[in-house]
Amino acid sequence: MKISIVKGAWYIMFILFGLIMMYPMVFAISNSFMSFADAIENITSLIPLNPTLENYLFLFERIDMLGITNNTFFVASNVTVFKLLTSFFAAYALVFFEFKYKNVVYFFIIATIFIPFTITMIPNFLTISRLDLIDNPVGVILPQLADALGIFLMRQAMRMVPSSLIEYAHIENLSHFRIMRDIVLPLTKPAVISTSIIFFINSWNEFVWPMLILRSTSRFTLPLALQMFIGAEGGSDFTTAMAISVLSMVVPLILFLIFQKHIIGTFVNSGIK
Repeated sequence: MKISIVKGAWYIMFILFGLIMMYPMVFAISNSFMSFADAIENITSLIPLNPTLENYLFLFERIDMLGITNNTFFVASNVTVFKLLTSFFAAYALVFFEFKYKNVVYFFIIATIFIPFTITMIPNFLTISRLDLIDNPVGVILPQLADALGIFLMRQAMRMVPSSLIEYAHIENLSHFRIMRDIVLPLTKPAVISTSIIFFINSWNEFVWPMLILRSTSRFTLPLALQMFIGAEGGSDFTTAMAISVLSMVVPLILFLIFQKHIIGTFVNSGIK
């Protein structure tokens, strides 16, 4: 009886936390279908009294949503590919190569996770400026070619690969490329998928760095387009901002729903609770 009460309390707590975390999403969806007047008068209401599509119609008339979505996808997909490649190759070297001070190198790589973005922001901005990449998507992508968290996740996954398979591959004189392609990649496929989804979602939602680099509206990403409708005092296009935020969350949400098992499993296998 005592155990069931404890389990019931945990379930109630999880449900409450779930509702709290879902509230902003439901709030955004609800307000995106309200007129501005209805949203102000019923600020706490989650059910549109007079549902309307005027916010979405106004949004597509005001800005090039298709072009901005393409910009976001271009940046997010390129960042994902480069981060995944560097994470995979670095993890392979750290697991299957033997070289001096390997653990020290790994320690310094992981230590970069704890360096705040504000520390590297100015040096990166000056570098991109000198390369004349301001207002260029390449300037957004270039400083994000590697990721310490990705290296950590891929290394943890590769440590699960039986060493006997790698030793046998060396006996058969297989190249490292063949070993990665035919042995390591198939065995770490769930981790590769989940890590790539994490990279993609993080890049898709990134705001600060693109805001520093991109200046033209035609080159904006979705988070920057959202900022266009939010002013210093809360914004006069509140419901339109909710509409663009809903459009911004569709792709990451679909990806997470499809690959959530891989994402959760990767973190569990990596020892992250």
